[in-house]
Formats: sequence, C-alpha cells, structure tokens
Amino acid sequence: MDSTTPHFVLPEDSSLGLRDQICEMVSSAITSHTLSPDKRLPSCRELAEQLGVSRNTVFSAYNQLIDLGLLVARDRSGYFVNPIALSPTDAKDWHSFKKTRVDTPAPVSFDSFGLVPVDNPLDWKSYPYPFLYNQIDPDLFPVDSWRECTRLALGRANMSAWRDDAVESDSPHLSQQLRQRLLSSRGIYAGEDEVLITLGAQNALFIVGATFAHKNQPIAIEDPGFPYGRNAFQLTGNQILGVPVDEEGLVVSAIPDCQLVFTTPSHQFPTMVTMSQQRREQLLDVAAEKDFLIIEDDYESEMNYFNTRSKSLRAQDDNNRVIYIGSLSKTVSPGIRLGFIVAHPEIIKQTRIVRGAMMRHPPTIVQEVVALFFQLGHYDAHLRNIERRYKQRWHVMNDAITKHLTMLKTTPTKGGTSFWLTGPSGFDATELGERLRERGVLIDIGERFCLNKDKRSFRLGFAFVPLKKLEEGIQIIADEVNQMLSD
Repeated sequence: MDSTTPHFVLPEDSSLGLRDQICEMVSSAITSHTLSPDKRLPSCRELAEQLGVSRNTVFSAYNQLIDLGLLVARDRSGYFVNPIALSPTDAKDWHSFKKTRVDTPAPVSFDSFGLVPVDNPLDWKSYPYPFLYNQIDPDLFPVDSWRECTRLALGRANMSAWRDDAVESDSPHLSQQLRQRLLSSRGIYAGEDEVLITLGAQNALFIVGATFAHKNQPIAIEDPGFPYGRNAFQLTGNQILGVPVDEEGLVVSAIPDCQLVFTTPSHQFPTMVTMSQQRREQLLDVAAEKDFLIIEDDYESEMNYFNTRSKSLRAQDDNNRVIYIGSLSKTVSPGIRLGFIVAHPEIIKQTRIVRGAMMRHPPTIVQEVVALFFQLGHYDAHLRNIERRYKQRWHVMNDAITKHLTMLKTTPTKGGTSFWLTGPSGFDATELGERLRERGVLIDIGERFCLNKDKRSFRLGFAFVPLKKLEEGIQIIADEVNQMLSD
C-alpha cells in the first residue's frame, strides 16, 4: 500500500453496520480533502486487513460509494476518488478557515434577554444517576412497531401522502388520528379546522406567543413554572407576569390583568401538583369574567397512577377560551418533536399563518409515520406499557424519598415522572446540584423555574434512571443534603 495513503480507523460507538461505517469513513476523508483523485485507495484486501473486517464488506462499501458518485474504479489500477465529488475549496484554505473560525472573536455580543439556558451537560447519559426530567427510558421505545410504521409510510401506496409540497397544511391522516384517538380520551372533540400540528409543545408555545404579541398585553404564567415557555413568550415580545402556585395548582385569585394565562393543570410544571376540579371551574369562570384566554399545556396527563384523569380545561370550556397544547414527547419520544394546538378555528387560522412564516409545517413523512403508529394500535399498547413501568418507578422513588429525604418537603403528587422537593430556609439547591454532579448524580435545580430565583427547591426526574439504581441515587442525594444541613 502507498505510504502516503492515510490510515483508516472505523468510527467509534457507531450505530451503523460495518459496510456503512466504511462508507462514512471514506466519504468523510473525501470531504475533508484527506484523499485526492491522484491517490489510489487501499485495495479491498488491504483495507480489510487494516480494519479487521471481511473483503466482501469492503467490496460492498466501495461499490456503494461508486453508486453514490464518490469513487471510481479504474481497470487494473484500483479505486480512486471521483474528481467531481471534490469541493473546489482547497484543503489548505479549509484548514485556514477553521483556524480563523476558532481564533477570531465574535463580531457582536449578546445578552440573554432574560432567557433561561439549558444547563444540563451534553453527556448526561454517561452519568450513573441522571435524575433529569424530559428524558425517557430508551428501552421502552417500541422499535419494531416504529420500524413497521416507517416501512408502510415509505411504501409506494403511501408515498403521495408525504412526497408532494403540503404548503402550510398538515397530514389529514394524523389530524384525524389525534382527534379520534388522543383528544377524545381527554374529553376533547375538535374539528379538523381546530387542530394545528407543531414541532413539539415548545414550538407551539412560541407560535402562540408570536400570534398574540401584537396585542401588547401581558401573559400571566405560573411561578414556579415552565422556563422554556417563559423563554418563548419573552422572545416573541410579550411581557411576563408571575402567578403563585399552591397545592391545588395555579392560584386563580392572584391572576393579574392580562390577555393570556399559561397553566399546566394535569401535573404542574415543575411542582407536579394536579389542579383541583374546583380550581379548574374557578379559572374558567374568571377567564370569562375578566376576558382573558387560557393556554393549557396538558403534558403528562396520561401519567396518573391513583385515580381517573381529571377532565381537561378544554373539555370543560363552553366559551372557547382555552388554547390546548399537547405533545408526543413524553409518550412516544422527545426526538420525534411533534405536538399540536387545539383552539377555536380563527385562532388556528392565525397560528397557521405564524407557523408558515417560521417553517411552513412539520415534516410530513414524520406525521405519516406517527399517524400509522396510532392507527395500527401501537400507541395504545405503548402507552399501557410505559404507564405500568413508570407507576412502578414512581412507587420506588416515593418510598426512597420518604425513607431518606425526610428533612425536605415533598410536594404531593398523583403521578407524572418527577418529584419536587424543597429545603428549609437558607438551603441552596444550586450548590447541591454542583456537589452531586461530582458524585455522578444530576438533578434539575429549582432556581431556573422561579421568577424570583428561589434556590431552595429541586426536581428529580426518574424516567431514565434504571429501577435498581433509584434508591442508590436517592441515598447519595440524602448524604449530600445532610452534609449541607450540618455545615
């Protein structure tokens, strides 16, 4: 083999098969100008010996790269980079460009606009005890069912549903499935013109914030509350006012003059309390009396382990004042990034225009796969499975907290996938989070949820931590809390 030919190494921790790993490795070398058209690539035998794979695997990879136009085969000479595959950018210029990108200071500076940053490490999965909310156990995802729905969506019979330009419309198939199977279970009966598909609940909140920003009236939010909802409303130009929360949910009597009230009644974010029926009725009455609209984020409504689910605000709304927001992130997967808005047709009409200015519509192919996931019954089966599993984890967590963290106040909850704990006066949960991270434990500190930056509380999400590690992690947290309280 030519001594100037680079030494190839397969990607580490790749989920691809060996053939595709070789394709990735070679195509990356071409893109970075490590390979040039005048240099022969290793033969199938040479590369197979270098990588420790079979010659057939390398031969298959080379043929795939030839089909893609990245390589050419020359008779009795071997394999070479296809000249038309190379960018006109010279490799030296590219390395110089990268150095400039690193060394040159930014031409502008930014402040945070009061936005709450995501503060969890990117390698959170490597921690032994990641008690972080919004993460789900990957072992619970129905891979085979999802693969089958993807196969059907990609078939020629269904291709026309996602291949063509949908302009600003959504998949009628998914809209129908959501209305018939998901919304009806929450007591909501909506027409097709009352539903808008979004890229998750976060995108839905941004769209609603942008839709109402021109009215120049405040939005009232729960305090503590959903920080990224606050980000969405602030970034779209809305003034934010806080409303306290107690053990029945949002304190309705404390709602100020505003145009919108944002609430999470099924499991308040982040305290996890469920809004009482009396409080729900009071909120709807006050909305009509004071002429404001309600944004109901109904996340984790399915995760109620002790009694039947409370009726959603939208289901009890006789005056069309509730804008209902849902998401599939907690019940299917966060990576799918699909949510929806249910509201009066005129509100949906305006939010569709706003969404169209951002990104027209969520990917139709993903909408079709999810629609099939519902239609074929996979969603219902998956939901029953995760409800059963999370209920078991909830009880283990509750027992461990009751046993080891009696020095903290735990907010009463009827379900969900996290717990909210508060320390005594002067307790610093932010410091606790820093100390725990050094011991392999991650928690959600409460400071980011509170408008007044109260540091006494923190949240423990348990959906990702293995069942057998839950009490171990709680014991470590208890050790650190006791140490802090004794200092």
